[in-house]
Amino acid sequence: MNQLFLLRKLRLAAFLLSIVPLSLSARGDRQITLEDIWQKGTFALKNVPGFNALNDGHRYTQLDQQGSRQEINVYDIATSKKTKTLFGGIVADIGTIVNYDLSADERKILLLTDPKPVYRRSIQYKARVYDLASGKLQSLSPDLVLHAAFNPQGTKVAYVKDNDLYIRDLASDVETRVTRDGQRNRIINGNCDWVYEEEFEFSKAYEWSPDGNYLAYYRFDESKVKEYTIPYYGDDNYPDLYTYKYPKAGEDNSVVTIHIYDLAKGSAVQAQTGTETDQYIPRIRWAAKSNKLCIYRMNRLQNQLELLLADAVTGKAETIYTENNPYYIEINDNLTFLPDGHSFIITSERAGFNQLYRWDWTGKQLTPLTPGGWDVDALQGVDEQRQCVYYTAGVNSPLERKLYRVDWKGGAAKCLTPLDGMHEITPCAGFEYFLDKHSRMNAVPVYTLIDREGETVRVLEDNAQLKKTMEDYALSQVTTLQIPNGRGEQLNAWMIRPPDFDPARKYPVLLYQYSGPGSQEVTDKFPLKDYFWHQMLAQKGYIIVCADGTGTGSRGEAFKKKTYLQLGKYESDDQIAVGKYMAAQRYVDPKRIGIWGWSYGGFMSATCILKGADVFKTAVAVAPVTNWRFYDNIYTERYMRRPAENAKGYDENAPEKMAEQLKGNFLIIHGTADDNVHFQNAAILTDHLIKANKQFESEYYPNRNHGIYGGITRLQLYRRMTDYILAHL
Repeated sequence: MNQLFLLRKLRLAAFLLSIVPLSLSARGDRQITLEDIWQKGTFALKNVPGFNALNDGHRYTQLDQQGSRQEINVYDIATSKKTKTLFGGIVADIGTIVNYDLSADERKILLLTDPKPVYRRSIQYKARVYDLASGKLQSLSPDLVLHAAFNPQGTKVAYVKDNDLYIRDLASDVETRVTRDGQRNRIINGNCDWVYEEEFEFSKAYEWSPDGNYLAYYRFDESKVKEYTIPYYGDDNYPDLYTYKYPKAGEDNSVVTIHIYDLAKGSAVQAQTGTETDQYIPRIRWAAKSNKLCIYRMNRLQNQLELLLADAVTGKAETIYTENNPYYIEINDNLTFLPDGHSFIITSERAGFNQLYRWDWTGKQLTPLTPGGWDVDALQGVDEQRQCVYYTAGVNSPLERKLYRVDWKGGAAKCLTPLDGMHEITPCAGFEYFLDKHSRMNAVPVYTLIDREGETVRVLEDNAQLKKTMEDYALSQVTTLQIPNGRGEQLNAWMIRPPDFDPARKYPVLLYQYSGPGSQEVTDKFPLKDYFWHQMLAQKGYIIVCADGTGTGSRGEAFKKKTYLQLGKYESDDQIAVGKYMAAQRYVDPKRIGIWGWSYGGFMSATCILKGADVFKTAVAVAPVTNWRFYDNIYTERYMRRPAENAKGYDENAPEKMAEQLKGNFLIIHGTADDNVHFQNAAILTDHLIKANKQFESEYYPNRNHGIYGGITRLQLYRRMTDYILAHL
């Protein structure tokens, strides 16, 4: 016992040493280059992928590269010792495995190769199943497929191709076509349409029942959804035109229905979700160990959520939970059914902060599990054996995340990761172990395996090489501060000063922000967004500041939802207030305040250079929304309602409507193939600036999407922004 205690103390001591922040006294004098960041991988972080834990909770699998051969090996979680090879040495040339999944009984492996991305979360693969006992390799289809997944018994695999849903029986090798009406830009089965994938953050639109006898799936009828066309420019005389369904604010959505396919009967029933079709069904989930399907039903305004429980045989449904909100309700995966068959764990903002509750729908009893004036970040898991719930939250500060455990009947919570900073948690099967990625603003990530009591088992990766590399460069400590917004609120912020900072000098300031609803850029983690580029600019004499304004997350519902119906107003007011605050500091040149951002941050940068023309000298807006009328309806209407209901809110805060106010230096950057924030946004703002006889600069990236990447694109992009800032700020 004493030896074990001593061993854990030694491991903890080693862990604490590994997270000591970079010492300023050890700082070198090397200068960061764009090539360091975007070509050479000088500051590459090492990571540890989440454990693919086996059923026993003590072993995990990992895809390894052994020379030119790939292997899927089994390791002991506690010791990292390799114990077995599950896959490897097959003669057949199947290509490079990019992902894999084990069947629930761990007798088969689904191997995925030849990825072809569709949108942000949907990827087509060549899919094969490897039988561990026989060594047989079985192809699911000669075509690329979406969302291949075993049934819980490991005897069948479902998948989507050409907008239809299929099932392959692995024993007979017979393929069953579940749906037959799939048609591009018209009917989708088992996969999401564009807007659901983007805004409800899932793509696989079907779920196996626990007993494997039923398959519940989405059907999207997008016939009435208007189309958007993107030209792709190549070597041909004419561009290729890509047309897809994109519902903008106020426009028609897909009509979504849920169907439950009975494998024995070979037929499906439609789940009863009401007569209203202008609504959302953002999730489906089978209740624990039952043939009852939970269906999330949400109205178009997204301020009412109902959970329906549908019978797999008849499709009849009853409402087991209803929640209303004066603003909106955000959908997440924080729901777990308990084994009693009549209760579940869920998060809700009903009391002003996002908290955990247990809801018993038969007894109509709601039990708060985490009452407090802070937000739960994520439900990490429910341990049925020990009847407890694991979650992460910023209890002491919105800048941190720690792992907690609480009994599902209520009571005091226990913190399992007491060290300050950001703990990003990946639970292992059985909740015996957790992978803890811990970092702070000035401390590189350390990956540690901890047990269910929070005790350190071993350090898996400490990024010591990156830490050593950073010590050779002239880097500045990131400091935190609070900045008043002029309305009685303090905004959380971070700052990077030049490494040779002299308070007697006057420095230019560049604000970075994202500012979108519920977002958070100011956290005690490493690396902060564009950390090394911002450090490079600091080396060139700039102060970089980031402040989370009104509407951002982890500070409760009132702070986050204040921007309701007027996106851009309070956010820009706050960034202008931050600019003024920095301009008043004795070490700042008040005539050299700039701002930049991407996506929502680009919208904010554009708004600020126009609305705050007397504060900001320079702005860079990457892929900005320039009027919320141009953006998709699920995201936009959640915060703004439809344009017909809130025309003033849309137009008074649209950069395109403020074009004539431009005084400073303005650079607009956009990808022409942006399927998310359409190039239309940049084009319309550009047109308004021209009509207002304003001078500005723009950069467009042919065939690049919202991320503007590929090859040396990011290097060129950041060189363009760097040169512009150096010349104009």
